[in-house]
Amino acid sequence: MKREETVDYHIKSAWHAISRMYNQQAAEEGFTTAIGFVLINIHSKDGTPATKIAPQIGLETRSLTRMLKTMEEKGLIFKKPDLVDKRSVRIYLTEEGKRIKAISVNTIREFNEQVREVVSEEDLNSFFSVFEKIQLVIDQVQTDKGVDINKPIFEL
Repeated sequence: MKREETVDYHIKSAWHAISRMYNQQAAEEGFTTAIGFVLINIHSKDGTPATKIAPQIGLETRSLTRMLKTMEEKGLIFKKPDLVDKRSVRIYLTEEGKRIKAISVNTIREFNEQVREVVSEEDLNSFFSVFEKIQLVIDQVQTDKGVDINKPIFEL
């Protein structure tokens, strides 16, 4: 089987192309795609518990901790103790963090709109269905091997 005939080849090459596109656009604004994804997962008004962010984006906790420190140093976020659970910390966006989050959301929205202009709703629904089935296969393979499917295999 040629690599061009494998499922993972197409997924990986498409993701790398998307990632390069997002990174280029983020770099023009002075941030990274990874920072953009973190910002998108922080509630703009109420903040987000720090412990909820890593699982949402598939990062190891220690990697997220380093990234949050960098983001705090860049003035994108700030931390406050959770009012309900004093042991927990909530992450809030600064005005600059909100601005970068808006850029990130718009970049993703624009790309998806461009895709929807050339890919029919029926094809997209088939695409999503195929990916759901691929995820089921992955989950089954990992379960059969005793792999924790909630733990990232590698860090972004």
